[in-house]
Amino acid sequence: MEPLPASFFNRPTVSVARDLLGARLVHEAPTGTRIVGRIVETEAYTEDDPACHASHLSRDPETGEVVGQGRGQDLFAAPGTAYVYLIYGIHWLLNVVTEPEGTAGAVLIRGVEPEAGIDDMRKERGVDRKVNLTNGPGKLAEAFGIDGDAHKTRLTARPLFFTDGASVEDERVAQSSRIGISKGVERPWRWYVAENRFVSPASPSS
Repeated sequence: MEPLPASFFNRPTVSVARDLLGARLVHEAPTGTRIVGRIVETEAYTEDDPACHASHLSRDPETGEVVGQGRGQDLFAAPGTAYVYLIYGIHWLLNVVTEPEGTAGAVLIRGVEPEAGIDDMRKERGVDRKVNLTNGPGKLAEAFGIDGDAHKTRLTARPLFFTDGASVEDERVAQSSRIGISKGVERPWRWYVAENRFVSPASPSS
């Protein structure tokens, strides 16, 4: 399993979000175990998107430096960088930075289908049912042992990375509004494998 290169993520965010369906998320733990899941659900966020953490930031036209404060500054990092943050004080969410460095964008990994390391996932999550291990962004981060320590690491190298998988045909891909947002709801920037039981059960925002 070789990591996807930075060039894969150095593209328009919406293209990366669509193309990550079918790819695999891999975490090679220090214990030597390998946790693997096939990506079945993603969401895209860009700097001109009101739902993006970088939407309130700008760049100095002379220096190119990001103007403003907040975690959204890290979305301007090099493509393939991990953007991991905590919501509700409980759940870590895994995003991968996209677009050329200096342009903000990221793809949220919302759901994966477990393929390897399932016993490790069960230990991390404290649940037995396979379908409940990774059908949501907070669940999958916990199942894979991902927390704030992964923030700003490179997802183009071991131990946490993406790798090729089986591509998903267009006829099997569905789109909708993203989940859990109040702005930018008109953008159909959530992609998922239709009828896959590991897609998160939450309803799209409207």
